[in-house]
Amino acid sequence: MPTYNKLVRDKIPDILNNKGLAYNLKRLNEDKQYAFALKEKFQEEWDEYVNANNDKEALAELADLLEVIYALSALHNSTNEELDDIRKQKYNDRGGFEQKYILVDVEDK
Repeated sequence: MPTYNKLVRDKIPDILNNKGLAYNLKRLNEDKQYAFALKEKFQEEWDEYVNANNDKEALAELADLLEVIYALSALHNSTNEELDDIRKQKYNDRGGFEQKYILVDVEDK
């Protein structure tokens, strides 16, 4: 039986049950443990995104990253809408990344 010890989506137990596979789960009750597991999951999904072979795979991994980001947002007592409002405000104040600028250096004062 392979060992994973990683955070999984809520419907994974149902999927495993439907396949008739035996498994063991544990539930994280402490926010500190959950936050750590989400950060690990973010890194896992980021690595999968970086190693995606095509646009379809990349978009699937970006969707997974977004799901982890939403869970992290909830952990910080925020909603997806509030998070997006913050994103929009930052976009309005500082812009996005459409111009593809790389800041090389800035003069010291």
